[in-house]
Amino acid sequence: MTRFIHDQFAKDYLEELLKNYGEVQAPSRVPGEVREIDVYFSPYPQANPSLQLLGLLGKFASNPAIFEPFRNPASADEICDCLLKLLEVRGVLKREAKRNKTNLQETETPKLWILTPTASPEILSGFNTTLETDSLPGIYYLGSALRTAIVVIHQLPRTNETLWIRMLGRGTVQKQAIEELAELAPSHPFRRITLELLYNLQKHLGVNQEPEDKEIIMRLAPLYQQDRELAVQEGKIEGEILLIIRQLNRRIGEIPVSLIERIQKLPLDKLEILGVELLDFTNTDDLEAWFNQNQE
Repeated sequence: MTRFIHDQFAKDYLEELLKNYGEVQAPSRVPGEVREIDVYFSPYPQANPSLQLLGLLGKFASNPAIFEPFRNPASADEICDCLLKLLEVRGVLKREAKRNKTNLQETETPKLWILTPTASPEILSGFNTTLETDSLPGIYYLGSALRTAIVVIHQLPRTNETLWIRMLGRGTVQKQAIEELAELAPSHPFRRITLELLYNLQKHLGVNQEPEDKEIIMRLAPLYQQDRELAVQEGKIEGEILLIIRQLNRRIGEIPVSLIERIQKLPLDKLEILGVELLDFTNTDDLEAWFNQNQE
């Protein structure tokens, strides 16, 4: 259960950071197989300079990409499963190109980025990975034809460029990333949504929190409270409403207008509760039941 919650956080986090720059599918089902890609990203044709704000993640997202984030160190079998997803996607794209009588360009084939908190030398050598001279430490590339890299998060340098990837690390790595997030200006476009997702993650873990998570929630709580107070002062809770509606649409389908209007009328404290509890919803009846139990 704990792993599922962390996996859902990683998908939501990557989707929120990338949604303004292209089409994000999280998850994306591979046709013909009961196999899901965690995050499949296709950038919009027009270049967006603000993508640079995401640093290393923005570089990864400058071309079609498959992101497979892992909470625990990725095993050899899990890496092989990721490669299989990539090859199946490439097969689908080649068949589509053949039907359309076009050539599949290399730039149209997604690159696979496997994001793992740590990786043993045995795992890396088992896939014959290499470090490229013009790349950052911690990024291990497989053969060029595979268009794949294993990103070992705890080996990434502690810089602004790697911040948004290190946020998916564990323990000290994630704690350091949160400290750097706290130092960003309140107006930074990704600060508030990241705090929101992180805080909701820790709240939803509840009693299932690991020791390292308990330390993080102690740091997040005052940061989150300060951010909420600022949001109230500025009258900017609309972003939270939009986030909740997007999460509900993704989890249970399109939300009726009547329910959207009820969400928009909720006070801040009820929005925060809904943002946590919606992870348990499976249909609109669950949302209706929640409103019945939490009368506005």
